[in-house]
Amino acid sequence: MTSEEKIKVFVNEFLYIKDDDLRSDAKYLVGNLPDYFFVVDASSTGKYHPKYAQGEQGLTRHVKSACKFAYEMLSNPIIGKPYTDRDKDLIIIALLIHDGLKYGKGEKEKYTRFDHPLLASNYVKENKDNLKMNEEDIEKVASAVASHMGPWNTNPYSDVVLPIPRLPMEKFVHMCDYLASRRFINLDFDENSNVIDESKN
Repeated sequence: MTSEEKIKVFVNEFLYIKDDDLRSDAKYLVGNLPDYFFVVDASSTGKYHPKYAQGEQGLTRHVKSACKFAYEMLSNPIIGKPYTDRDKDLIIIALLIHDGLKYGKGEKEKYTRFDHPLLASNYVKENKDNLKMNEEDIEKVASAVASHMGPWNTNPYSDVVLPIPRLPMEKFVHMCDYLASRRFINLDFDENSNVIDESKN
């Protein structure tokens, strides 16, 4: 896939980002993720995500649902009040890429990489010279991505210990990812894997 093709997949989610420079950064980060990210399912075992996140483009739908949850909650004047407009944009960016390297940095590996939050976090830092966001922004996005697994930060098959979300933005990103992984929450998607929102009709 070309970068342009990858960017088109998340055209609706980029509209959630108000700042033009941050939207440009989000497009750069998404446009340079591995091809597999745009076609695989959300879970290598199928155990931990709802039906809509299974099958072809399942991971894409998982990410889109996490972004939708974030956008809707941040649009609520009570829930969104603690966050600046810039922080809201950074939350969307973090969610767009949080699982971007779920199966490794290059060719798709067979199973989910337990350290994928750290891979994606480092991906943001490694691309800082290609981004317009400042150092503080980069650190906020990187830390939110690194800690998105929440309490599930250890694995018996890995020596890696993932960071626990501690700051409000980190907890918010984890919450959105958590909601998008709940099997009892069902969202509908169109033929292009976009969330169908009846409230907008």
